[in-house]
Amino acid sequence: MAVAGFLYPGYSAEDDYPEFSRRLGPGVELRVVHTLMREDAHRVDALLDVGGADVLADGARELRDLGVDSVVWACTSGSFVFGWKGARTQVEGVREVAGTPASSTSFAFVNAVRHLDLSRVAIAASYPDDVTLRFVEFLRDGGVEVVAMASRDIITAAEVGTLAGADVLDFVARNDHEDAEAILVPDTALHSAGILDDLEERVGKPVLTANQVSVWEGLRLAGAENPHDGLGSLFRAGMPARTAVADS
Repeated sequence: MAVAGFLYPGYSAEDDYPEFSRRLGPGVELRVVHTLMREDAHRVDALLDVGGADVLADGARELRDLGVDSVVWACTSGSFVFGWKGARTQVEGVREVAGTPASSTSFAFVNAVRHLDLSRVAIAASYPDDVTLRFVEFLRDGGVEVVAMASRDIITAAEVGTLAGADVLDFVARNDHEDAEAILVPDTALHSAGILDDLEERVGKPVLTANQVSVWEGLRLAGAENPHDGLGSLFRAGMPARTAVADS
C-alpha cells in the first residue's frame, strides 16, 4: 500500500482527491490535510502567506501523524511564487517536519514534463497575468520552454472551484498552440479528475493539470510504480524512480 499525503490550502477542489483514489483503485491511499488560507487571493503577497513555512509545518505534522509515505504541497501558485530556490527550501522544510520524501505541485509539473520526454508547453492558467508569469519563470528554470501563455484572471480559488468541466475543456482547447507538445493547467483549485482523458481527446496531446500531477508525484514518492488508465497520458506512463527535481 502506497500512502501519499497532500497539504491542500483551504477548500475548493479537494473532492478531486477521493475521485482520484476511486479511479486508482486498491493499493494506494490519498490523505489530505487542509492548510490555513488567511486570504483567498491569486495575488503574490497572499500566495507567499499561503505557502509560509509555519503554515506548511502545521500541516506536515498532521500528515506525519497519519503515517503517510510521502507529502506533496498541493498548491501550484503557493510554491512557484517563491521562485525555484525558495520552492526547494519550502519542500525541504516540509520533508524535515514530515520525515518523508516531499515535493510540491510546481516541481511535480516539471517532473511530469520530463517523465513524458517533453520540452515545449502551453499554459492555460486560471490566474491573473502577473501570477502566471511567475509560473512561466519557474518552468524555464526547470528547463521547460513555454511557447504560449493564457491567463483567465480569476482572483479566488473558490471561484476556480466552481468552473464546470465543459468550461475547462473549452478554455484549455482555446489556448493550445501548434508548437506545444503538451498543455499545462495549473491551480489545484480546478477540478480535473473526471475530465483528463476528455481533455487529451479534445486537443490531441497530453494535458497536465495541477491535481493530476500532485497525485502522480505523491504516489511516485511513496513508491508506487504501476501505470493507470483513465487519468491521462501521465498516469498511463507510470511513475519513475525517486530521483527527480526536488526529491528528498
